Amino acid sequence: MYSWIWRRLPFGLPGRLIGSLLLVTALSALLWFVVFPWAEPLLPFDDVQVTQEGGVPGEPGVGGDDSAVVPDVTPDPRESDLDEHDIPYSTESNNPHPEGTR
Repeated sequence: MYSWIWRRLPFGLPGRLIGSLLLVTALSALLWFVVFPWAEPLLPFDDVQVTQEGGVPGEPGVGGDDSAVVPDVTPDPRESDLDEHDIPYSTESNNPHPEGTR
C-alpha cells in the first residue's frame, strides 16, 4: 500500500517527500481533531468508581466477606504525635526546609 502511494506522488523525490509529509500531517490532524474526540466517550477510561469500603475483595466489610484475616499492626511510635489526617510535609510548596545545611 505504501509503495502504491509512493509511486502515485508527483514531482520526483522532492515532491514525494513533501507529499508524504503532507499526507502524514493531514492524517494526524484527521485523527487528532475528528476521530479521537468522536471515540473518547466510547472508551472506558473515565469509568472510575470509588467505594467507601476501599473496594478490595476479601477485606472485611467488603461484600459481606469477613473471612479475611486482618494482621495485627502496631503503630509506629514516631507517628504517634501526628493526627490521623495530618501530612508530615507541606502541600503548599515544593521547597523543602533547609534542615542541617551548615
